[in-house]
Amino acid sequence: MITPLEQYAELGQAIGAKDLWFKREDLHPYGSHKGRSISHMIDHYELAGERKFAISSSGNAALAAALHVKKLNKSKGKDGSTDLDIFIGLHIDPKKADKLKALADEHIRVLSKERPLQALNEATKAGDRSLRQSVDDIALLGYGSLADELGAYEGLGAIFIGTSSGTTAQALAQYFAKNNLPVQIHIVQTSTCHPMAEVFENYDGPPEEHSLAGAIVDKIVMRKPALIPLIEYSGGRGWIATNEDIQAAYELTLKYTGLTLSPNSALSVVGVMKAVAAGHKLRGAVVCMICGD
Repeated sequence: MITPLEQYAELGQAIGAKDLWFKREDLHPYGSHKGRSISHMIDHYELAGERKFAISSSGNAALAAALHVKKLNKSKGKDGSTDLDIFIGLHIDPKKADKLKALADEHIRVLSKERPLQALNEATKAGDRSLRQSVDDIALLGYGSLADELGAYEGLGAIFIGTSSGTTAQALAQYFAKNNLPVQIHIVQTSTCHPMAEVFENYDGPPEEHSLAGAIVDKIVMRKPALIPLIEYSGGRGWIATNEDIQAAYELTLKYTGLTLSPNSALSVVGVMKAVAAGHKLRGAVVCMICGD
């Protein structure tokens, strides 16, 4: 098992979910659950002979890519190298920018762009392999190890995941459906960006220009047509989190577990809180995906 599954009974009791667990993807060697999929994508395309990669990301995916490329290049020695361009926005969180820039070397470039996604598309046209998970189904296969770890827990009944593109949620939903495991998939998005969760929940609160959970940014959601039916089939649904919700989940988690969650990870706890408040019937043990920063 790459990351632990930890039970938090007191927090579960406080929320109203009797059997509550955290899947600690924040303890993955690459810093988040993205380390499973991004590394798989790079390895897959390297086997096909590709050595130049590019990614548009302001956080976990870029960090995972950089760490994996460093690991690959260290193992290769003089037998060739893998190159990676990371395109970041001009308004990226300075702490995340510093983390990425600290990993830059002769093979890893961190490039600030006004339109990072456009820069990625141009690099792809020039021959680089894009590591954009939302449009590449190889990314789904990378979450197989996560699905295996979760599927090994026989009491599992529901999973809550803070969701942007929906890649992780789709990979897990497909795994559980294929293996006839009755596990609900619940996605949690923000009041700022909720193109999939709004299928299940109407947001009629005050408009929030910026969410505390800044990683939820995908408004195009190419995976929506595939993911929504999978969520419905599983018995799960989508939830929308305000900044007030995120802050409440953060404080409650800190009080009963001592853990300091990032706002993006706190989304999963918000989802459980909202599901309980709405009277949604949760099957068996409930797992919150703690995905990293």
